[in-house]
Amino acid sequence: MSHISTHVLNNAIGEPAVGLAIAIYFQREEKWDLIATGTTNQDGRLPDLYEPEEGIQAGIYRIRFSTGDYFSSLGVKPFYPWAEVVFTAAEDQSYHIPLLLSNFGYSTYRGS
Repeated sequence: MSHISTHVLNNAIGEPAVGLAIAIYFQREEKWDLIATGTTNQDGRLPDLYEPEEGIQAGIYRIRFSTGDYFSSLGVKPFYPWAEVVFTAAEDQSYHIPLLLSNFGYSTYRGS
């Protein structure tokens, strides 16, 4: 079954980003529909961010990582209130979208 997962690492402290809220959206015409939400676990992972029974629909997805709330919870003043990753998915494939995070920057890639 196809699905979307993520893993967030806080590079500033060299640890998983625990308790980071995440939302995923699917683009339909000119608007974004919220399709799932979740929070990273003790390993900074959200392995079941989006697992539709019928599998992944082809199209454009957006993942919003609530980085501002996460850094505020650590007592760090956030620079980015959130980080968003937008990507195009093909039908019936799985996607792992990691985020490497610090207070003043982030990067991502298609994981395996």
